[in-house]
Amino acid sequence: QVQLVESGGGLVQAGASLRLSCVASGRISIYTMGWFRQAPGKERDFVIAITRIGERTYYADSVKGRFTISRDNAKNTVYLQMNSLKPEDTAVYYCAADRRLSGSSQSVYDYEYWGPGTQVTVSS
Repeated sequence: QVQLVESGGGLVQAGASLRLSCVASGRISIYTMGWFRQAPGKERDFVIAITRIGERTYYADSVKGRFTISRDNAKNTVYLQMNSLKPEDTAVYYCAADRRLSGSSQSVYDYEYWGPGTQVTVSS
């Protein structure tokens, strides 16, 4: 079983930036990697994903132009760069891995492995 651990969350003001990291216990080159977020009382929503060697990305409209995903397969690490943060971005952010060989990887049901999450809070 692949273990994922997120880090880099915190409390920031609106307009600030944060960079989240997701470190895996093993090789991640076989997985599409994605980020999801969940606010209290809300569903876990798709944010952004990147395919195995980074040739394609998928993203939610709400973060287009502000968030960027990248991966370093040699370090078994995925990053989420978040710029121009808004209070609406406040949530627990989760890293996840999709082992399927095809699909757009934009649903929680596409992903088999999940990290415990890291809290991001954006104040106004």
